[in-house]
Amino acid sequence: MESNQLVFYEVDENVATIYLNNQPANALSVEVLQLLDEQLDDVQSNQEVKTIVITGKGKMFAAGADIKEFTEVFYDEGKGIEMAKNAHRIFRKIEQMKKPVIAAINGPCLGGGLELAMSCHLRISSNEALLGQPETNLGLIPGYGGTQRLSRLVNPAKALELTIFGENIKGEEAEKIGLVNRSVVSDELMDMANEWARKIAATKSGHTIAKLLEATYRPFNGNDQDVDGLDHEAELFGKLFTTEDTQEGVHAFIEKRDAHFNN
Repeated sequence: MESNQLVFYEVDENVATIYLNNQPANALSVEVLQLLDEQLDDVQSNQEVKTIVITGKGKMFAAGADIKEFTEVFYDEGKGIEMAKNAHRIFRKIEQMKKPVIAAINGPCLGGGLELAMSCHLRISSNEALLGQPETNLGLIPGYGGTQRLSRLVNPAKALELTIFGENIKGEEAEKIGLVNRSVVSDELMDMANEWARKIAATKSGHTIAKLLEATYRPFNGNDQDVDGLDHEAELFGKLFTTEDTQEGVHAFIEKRDAHFNN
């Protein structure tokens, strides 16, 4: 694939590495999410690919959604819900993949970026990478699955602490609380991600691993509480775009100033 694309992948030794390349922030714009969706279909159907790594080009994994696109859904609850549900569909596709997906978090992994990483089966982070759900700083809630997956990976109290305060933590703390599997020095990140991916590809039955993933995620992949939780998250996310506080928070972020919420 061409490396000048916003999202592209390379295959080496049965491992497909998908790169987010919307630099400088690798923001998850509507176009980037669409391209990621297409790349996921490609690597899923590619018989050569046994495992998948998702990472960011440059200094960031993904700084989140494209905030400027949020201004396009002000006063339109339906469009806000549609935006969230589209991300839900793509991230659940990752969660439901029959091939293991590893997030290699090479830099800031915030908002939608963390929600993307949490949908992967395994996560490896650099020690200095910043991870967080800062949506409340914009007058929003996590809308791409963060209200559901974060509390599943860490305890609900810690998940609320991270989302209420909207503060970031580094990779080393993320490992301590179970948000990532491993945190390593930056120079070792891709080596470890590739080592894990190739070990799975070379030593494990793809059929067996597919069944393992299916069994592990079965409670989350039906018409169950998780689906209801994601739907409710999308509805609340969309409703907030009609409020003055969310509009103030988004404008403040774009204008690089503190937000002044009136509740």
